[in-house]
Amino acid sequence: MSARRFLATLAAALAMALPSLAHAVTIQTLSVGRQSEVWFVPDHTVPVIALTVALPAGSAYDPANKPGLAAFAAALIDEGAGSYNSQGFQAALSGRAIRLSATPERDYLVVSVLTLKENAPAAFRLLGTALARPRFDPDAIARVRSQILAGLQQEDEEPSNVAAKAFFRTFFAGHPYAHPVSGDAAGISSITRDDLKNFAAQHWVRGGIHIAVAGDVDTATLKALLGAAFSQIPDRAPQPVPFVTHMGQLGLQIVPMPVPQPNVVFGMPGIMRNDPDFLPGYVANYILGGGGFASRLTTEVREKRGLTYDISTGLNTFHRAGVLAGQVATKAGSVQQTIAVIKSTIADFVTNGPTDKELADAKTYLTGSFPLAFSSNTGITSQLNAFQNAGLPVTYVAKRNDLINAVTADDVRRASKRLFNTNKLTIVVAGSPQAAQPSKPLPGADKPTKPAVRPVKAKPRATPKPAKPVATSPLKTTPHR
Repeated sequence: MSARRFLATLAAALAMALPSLAHAVTIQTLSVGRQSEVWFVPDHTVPVIALTVALPAGSAYDPANKPGLAAFAAALIDEGAGSYNSQGFQAALSGRAIRLSATPERDYLVVSVLTLKENAPAAFRLLGTALARPRFDPDAIARVRSQILAGLQQEDEEPSNVAAKAFFRTFFAGHPYAHPVSGDAAGISSITRDDLKNFAAQHWVRGGIHIAVAGDVDTATLKALLGAAFSQIPDRAPQPVPFVTHMGQLGLQIVPMPVPQPNVVFGMPGIMRNDPDFLPGYVANYILGGGGFASRLTTEVREKRGLTYDISTGLNTFHRAGVLAGQVATKAGSVQQTIAVIKSTIADFVTNGPTDKELADAKTYLTGSFPLAFSSNTGITSQLNAFQNAGLPVTYVAKRNDLINAVTADDVRRASKRLFNTNKLTIVVAGSPQAAQPSKPLPGADKPTKPAVRPVKAKPRATPKPAKPVATSPLKTTPHR
């Protein structure tokens, strides 16, 4: 059985085996103040409560001369607050089996909490203390700064990360989305304790936050828990991120790296999440490059020509822009051929559209896999929070699969013509400068870079850190839209 047929069969099985999970989710809404809303899914099967909250504290709010400030602050969220120093705060969490994590993105800081029902009052109180009264003790700052700098050095040795960072720097030049979420060594080194305190005061706020909760709790108790967590932080919102006025830089850009497998990131302007063509574009992207072994790009680049282990594309949507980006790794002598195949595959898809089978298989997989996002309380809150951040209504969950199934071949063709324009491609290669001829070298491209320590796979993966992670994969996309 081919990989494509296997995935389609698996998705069909999932659709039959788990048809009720997403539709059985009953989402309640609670108000926690101006510009804030909670989506709540009660689940009394196990005595566990999960919470995911997104605050307007992503890397887009970093000062231009101090990229990485949001990520630095996020990495310190469990390093002391109120009367607890770092050791005391983490002991308070671990002693009650409370999981607290913070992930900076471009628009948001996403904080997740998982706790046993009996420890929920302590968990929500500790979260509120961390957000409202962070200590930012000098010893914690020094230790975490060292961890972040070591992580950045590792990122700079990974072609996948180097290419993705350079792509965003090129594609969003002049906008806050251009700098990496994790920042850079100069920015991290220059951040002071006052910078961290001021950032938290301005951005760890209630205005504009999105909260999702799932688990073994009733509405009245949850309101009290939420009050303990969020009444302590200011009910105001920061200034919004500026609009993106220009996207992309045509041609091929090179970041020289002495590695056996150059990494290529390619992309073009996308569409916003509230665009009527977004779901047709989402289906189109799945068929073209988002469907793993089921995608056309995998068939053309990997299966037919053996040019890569993996190639993928995804729709990234931010508050102020959308981008369709893809990534692939190949041997140094095959970069130009790989790019040519990508362009021809995109052009063919735009001209001819999907086959009936491709469209049917895409719908089967996208609808069949959707219930898996709701198979745990943490999955529920993560997925609901992503929908909140995208500005979708609470009714979207129940309608989503019907909307996917309603997408026609004509819809996919129309969206493809808008999205997949090879004349608007921005292409960045991290690898040997002999692999292709750049139209313009990127800033810093003449600096020597240490070689990667292992072969590179095309899809970016989380960079190992000496301790806690401070950033997500540069091309991360939401699993279910």
